[in-house]
Amino acid sequence: MSWLDNIDAAAAKKGKKVETFWQFVKFIVVSLGACIVQVVSLAILYNIPAIKDLSDTAFHFWVFDYPVIGGERCGLALFISANVANILAQIVAFFVNKEKTFNSGANVAITLPIYIVFTIALIFFSAWLSPTLNTLFLGFGWAEALARNAAMMICSALQFFLYFPVDKILFHKKK
Repeated sequence: MSWLDNIDAAAAKKGKKVETFWQFVKFIVVSLGACIVQVVSLAILYNIPAIKDLSDTAFHFWVFDYPVIGGERCGLALFISANVANILAQIVAFFVNKEKTFNSGANVAITLPIYIVFTIALIFFSAWLSPTLNTLFLGFGWAEALARNAAMMICSALQFFLYFPVDKILFHKKK
């Protein structure tokens, strides 16, 4: 039995509240890891020339209407980069939380589609919120990368507080 399994067993023996608190602590660690995946992925993806060139496309409406930065728009490029980064982070979080945080034996064929629908809903919300925050931060005179990453981090924090209860329900079945 690993040290993590020992802590899980000890927390379970102390009752549901302690077990849930311990799961929340593990969820925080996994979420921080997913946030790192997301921020690093965003930085890498946004700077890939083929994606960066998408900034010049004619998609300048709603979620693609990011502000002008350095004389050029960054709409579609930032939209694609931010959402692919979000998807990569959620893939990591799904499997690590299922296996390590909640020690769940829940059926992936059932839980994954539910998780995907929930994730898509959050991505739509983030696709609206991220450019809104990005524009706001740029209006404050922030640097482009700082504004982009701050918007991403705020969206990640909101997702964090929404995912824990959903994951707790989805991954309720013990191994």
